[in-house]
Amino acid sequence: MKKKYGLVSCIAIACLAACSTSHNDMHRKDIQLITVAPGHFHAALVQKTMYPQVDSVVHVYAPEGSELQAHLALIDQYNTRDTDPTRWDEVVYSGPDFLKKMLAERKGNVVVLAGNNRDKIDYITQSIDAGLNVLADKPMAINPAGFSKLVDAFAKAEENNVLLYDIMTERYEINTMLQKELSQIPDFFGELEKGTAENPAITKESVHHFFKEVSGKPLVRPTWFYDTQQQGEGLVDVTTHLVDLVQWESFPGEIIDYEGDIELITARRWPTVLTPAQFQRSTGQQEIPGFLTEVVNQDGNLAVFANGEINYKLKGVHAKVSVIWNFEAPQGTGDTHYSIMRGTYANLIIKQGAEESYKPVLYVESTGARDEAAFETALAQAMDQLENTYNGLGFERLAPGRYRISVSPSLVTTHEEHFAQVAEKYLGFLHAGAMPEWEVPNMIAKYYLTTKALTEAETVAAP
Repeated sequence: MKKKYGLVSCIAIACLAACSTSHNDMHRKDIQLITVAPGHFHAALVQKTMYPQVDSVVHVYAPEGSELQAHLALIDQYNTRDTDPTRWDEVVYSGPDFLKKMLAERKGNVVVLAGNNRDKIDYITQSIDAGLNVLADKPMAINPAGFSKLVDAFAKAEENNVLLYDIMTERYEINTMLQKELSQIPDFFGELEKGTAENPAITKESVHHFFKEVSGKPLVRPTWFYDTQQQGEGLVDVTTHLVDLVQWESFPGEIIDYEGDIELITARRWPTVLTPAQFQRSTGQQEIPGFLTEVVNQDGNLAVFANGEINYKLKGVHAKVSVIWNFEAPQGTGDTHYSIMRGTYANLIIKQGAEESYKPVLYVESTGARDEAAFETALAQAMDQLENTYNGLGFERLAPGRYRISVSPSLVTTHEEHFAQVAEKYLGFLHAGAMPEWEVPNMIAKYYLTTKALTEAETVAAP
């Protein structure tokens, strides 16, 4: 069934008619988006803003149901907000043959994917085979079979001259950006340590929550979100962000050969236990569906393998990434992140706990390899160097050899805003007709590590 969701008001049309760019012109843009099976709210976040080169008409292909309605409700919320409303015009086809219909109609040239991760890799491969560009939410692969398909998809994308890219929002968090930048100033940071398995040179830890708010409203999770065969385990889901950041920060612009540059040391996983009441609260469903029977323990609770840790070496550098999922954050808090990069002269540490009011803050600590005066001088010089790019930086001495980096509010963007930044980067790649040469091999390396770690962790008894 095809339905027209006209979300542009008569007032908006009249306003557009009075402007130099007519409403009809809004429908003749270089990029036309196609949204397929938007089972995750990240699909809507790509459309939280408008883009000059993107057509305002978006064709949506999905099975009928609550996931589609939730997606359209978010788009409508963005279209009707008081401040800077969007003007998306959603044309929806809903039916069991939605993917076949999309491939037959080809109503656009960029497919946006965010939903069931078991099905996502097949949506990716079929879209690429059809000569369509793909912007996909993470993870693009959740097991070794999916990884093999992904490698083939990248090869086919090159053959068809289209671009396949995943949504790595964490590259746009300002403290992470500054951690990367400072690590690339040898006179201040020195060289990245090699570390050990017990004391890695790079550690990244992320804490997430099943129940939270998105765009000011409680998030309703689909029931399949708790099925690791569909969503993927923690080791192959959120860890994609952490592995990506390790690569992006430590070896910027360098190609990573997954067969030669990565050595998996250990991997482990453990479950998050949720009560039936918590499941009901987060999904809105009264009953636990049959496909989740295998994860229901003897107490009647769900034991979901949402947590994991990977210890590995990247180009000889020891790194550790870990992800933890709790049900709900304490009042006034949210998802948190911890990260450290250890250099010859300085350690760069991001914390997001109570001391930081649960907002990410970057700290700089001396390793003691130079005296404090020399260290502070080097820090001041490094900050001056970054000021040319990031206007509004400062630092505060907290204790001998320990400093807090301050950032102007103008440099801070929210997690939801990062989706537009990723989309704009991708649109730039489409305009150029290519991505940096390191992006594809490094995406492959990332998914190689996460899926290999899953295979390894499955052989280790959970605690």
